[in-house]
Amino acid sequence: MKRSWAFAPFVLVGLAHLYCLVADLYWPALVTKFSLMPALLLALLVALPRLRSEIALWASLAIGFSWAGDILLADPGDLGFLLGLGCFLLAHALYLVLYVRPLHSRRWGWWPLLFLAWWGALLVVLVPHIGALAVPVVIYGLVMCAAAAAATATTPLVAVGATLFLVSDTVLALRFFLPGFSLWEADAVIMAPYIAGQGLIVAGAVLVAQHRVASRAPVA
Repeated sequence: MKRSWAFAPFVLVGLAHLYCLVADLYWPALVTKFSLMPALLLALLVALPRLRSEIALWASLAIGFSWAGDILLADPGDLGFLLGLGCFLLAHALYLVLYVRPLHSRRWGWWPLLFLAWWGALLVVLVPHIGALAVPVVIYGLVMCAAAAAATATTPLVAVGATLFLVSDTVLALRFFLPGFSLWEADAVIMAPYIAGQGLIVAGAVLVAQHRVASRAPVA
């Protein structure tokens, strides 16, 4: 990848954030968490061969709403949680548009069935415990799984990234809503696939854009 060095700040901030979580450093963890998406946006804008493109538009918006979600869910009350959930819903929806429009490059295959089953399993496990939040959580899960399914028709790098993003959100949902659910170093377990997933999605999108410019194809 040309200009791969642009991802170095994101990788370093991500590693620093995971260390802060494991070391239980509250304020440094907060600062590094809030720096993740700006660093990823910087990497996207520096590494993309053209900024006036659909890839730049949809990816930038998805990163922006992810950043808002990170902030709102850092220490949420009821309103903060709902707003944070809404921001990540929009982020997944924007990534979905990215996957089905400029990044779509192959047939769907049978993979979407796996993510449909994933969504169904989540509903079976969570719905009995979430009460009044059932409708927004069901919608969120549907969009989240649809985005991961759509990513399977892009490139392997983007598909792996979208799946990791889904894993992160799934563990987060289980932690929020499933009584008795606990993990060792749960925050790090949630954030590691989130960081890797977002990074791979953006890196994959950049590679597609760079390849299209190199082959003189439309960047989209």
